[in-house]
Amino acid sequence: MPSFDIVSQVDMQEVDNAVNNVLKEIETRYDFRGAKTVMDLSKKTSSINLVTGDDMKIKAVRDMLITHFTRRKVDPRVLDFGQAEATSGGQLKQEIKIKEGIDKDTAKKIVKMIKDSKIKVQAAIQDEQVRVTGKKLDDLQEVISLVRDCDLEMPFQFVNMKK
Repeated sequence: MPSFDIVSQVDMQEVDNAVNNVLKEIETRYDFRGAKTVMDLSKKTSSINLVTGDDMKIKAVRDMLITHFTRRKVDPRVLDFGQAEATSGGQLKQEIKIKEGIDKDTAKKIVKMIKDSKIKVQAAIQDEQVRVTGKKLDDLQEVISLVRDCDLEMPFQFVNMKK
């Protein structure tokens, strides 16, 4: 039976490239001159740690990250910006998490949406992905367009299409 998986994956090499490009841009920007800004990517925890001078600079870095993620064809919806906290040095720090995988609540919403659509397919949650199985490829393509059109605040990819 034909099937495919709905996943939410991030290409960490492209994320690394985007972060490096933002760091290069920070070095050349006039509004960051004289201010110590540190940004490092932790691939182990899938997060970006940012330490900078004030709220304006945090917003500027946020805009730069979104721009460079888009240029690198990484959906900026994977970025989860945390609260800015004061550090002992009089600066602000912010942790930016990179969301990867589909959490249980979102997976349940996807499965419920597929079942409510009355398309003749079965959807099952497997770890951090949703597997959709059906008899006809047309039904599977209908599910793909249904999931693409929904507004669930995260990017989805459709992989492992088996005929």
